[in-house]
Amino acid sequence: MLVRAYLHNKLIKPKEKVVIYGAGHAGVQLAIALSQGSDYQPVLYVDDDKRKQGSIVQGLHVYSPAELDELIKDYKVKKVLLAISDAPQSTKRLILRFLEPFPVEVLKIPSFTDLIEGKSKIQELRSVEIEDLLGRDCVEPDMDLMLSCAQNKNVMVTGAGGSIGSELCRQLVRLAPIKLVLLEQSEFALYEITKALSEICALRNLQVDLVPVLGSVTNKDLIGSVVANYGIHTLYHAAAYKHVPIVERNAIEGAKNNVLGTYYAALAARTHGVEKFVLISTDKAVKPVNVMGQTKRAAEIIVRKMAEKPSQTTFCSVRFGNVLGSSGSVVPLFRDQIKRGGPVTVTHPDVTRFFMTIPEAAQLVIQAGGMADGDGEVFVLDMGTPIKIKDLAYKMVHLMGLDVKDEDNPDGNIEIVYTGLRQGEKLHEQLFDEDDGFGTSHSRIWRARQSRMRDFNMESYAVALLKACEAQLEEVVKKLLLQIVDSDAVQDQGYQNVALTQYQGNVVGLVK
Repeated sequence: MLVRAYLHNKLIKPKEKVVIYGAGHAGVQLAIALSQGSDYQPVLYVDDDKRKQGSIVQGLHVYSPAELDELIKDYKVKKVLLAISDAPQSTKRLILRFLEPFPVEVLKIPSFTDLIEGKSKIQELRSVEIEDLLGRDCVEPDMDLMLSCAQNKNVMVTGAGGSIGSELCRQLVRLAPIKLVLLEQSEFALYEITKALSEICALRNLQVDLVPVLGSVTNKDLIGSVVANYGIHTLYHAAAYKHVPIVERNAIEGAKNNVLGTYYAALAARTHGVEKFVLISTDKAVKPVNVMGQTKRAAEIIVRKMAEKPSQTTFCSVRFGNVLGSSGSVVPLFRDQIKRGGPVTVTHPDVTRFFMTIPEAAQLVIQAGGMADGDGEVFVLDMGTPIKIKDLAYKMVHLMGLDVKDEDNPDGNIEIVYTGLRQGEKLHEQLFDEDDGFGTSHSRIWRARQSRMRDFNMESYAVALLKACEAQLEEVVKKLLLQIVDSDAVQDQGYQNVALTQYQGNVVGLVK
């Protein structure tokens, strides 16, 4: 018996003590679920509601958050479980900021939607994301704008498997289109988004014809035939290479995908009578100093030029900054670095960026497309206040229950190392060329002030760029990018052609 008891104590792992933040229905259900089998032992609740403080709920005392510092020390707690899934984003943000200084990891219960739809159980705890700390409450969408480009229409999304493209698809499929055509060059990404959309359709009993198309926007014939064959009414062009250092080192592929891909998609839309064409752009297109930004500025200009010619298509661009958690962004990079024990690499202590959650960005893109009236305008999403990347790194370290190691705290867990700005990077991005833009009917969507473009032959430009790309003439490609970006503003000396006729023995064309 003694041996059995000894082995039992050795083999049975003691439960970890945790605090549940929120003594409401969700907190009670979480405590019950954890008591029925988990690695956690709830020892108390904290709740902001003064009426609950001092009471006993499900056998556990409810305390004020003001007492949390002492409670963490007394109970030796290392985790706080956030059980307020249906609270407004602003409330969650305040709670997380309150918890940030404490030496605890914060976990959260699944979203209210996932619980209601049966996708997750309440005890399936998740890490708190930086979106929870930096995100904001969404403005109630204008459903007329949301539905105008999707309901009972054939909709196409290029780059459908990407961060923004996939979220656009998830929101569009709920707006009851007839067809949703998904163009994606990554087979795995196309499989994943098709599977996810099929599950949404099955769960919500949506009768949407999902059409996965494997291919690239640089295939002019493919994109033209897809638009024509499926009778596309609305085209969201989200396909793009967006990673600044990668595109800087691969200017030819960046120009092919971001510039020629936009030209082919917009040309197909105009040729085949698409009603709305919406380009997904970026703040890096404003006064661009890197190849990626130049390609996206060129894409905006192409969309404006397309809008100048009479057609059935309404063209527009929607410009915004970084989205939290997208592939290639600093958020997943920092998360991986923290999990490995650091260091976290930041380019510069003063560098700032705009951030927005992916769902909010996609929702605003759809509404901006609904506002477009046909002159190729550029809509700009209100991104809020720029965030210091250094502060973002500190917040992510604290969210994972760790401390930053610096001069003030030499015993911290994670060091932050400054690596210097990379080629083509700015300290600060901006969303407008001018001081500001024009307001719209939506508080978070602006119209950019547009300078008059100098005249140039878009078709000849596309031919020249294609020939330069095919001949692998990177310097010519870069000159062509600079030429179209410079042509975006009227100058006193007027428009001057750049003849690029002979380069390393290759004829690459003339921009007229």
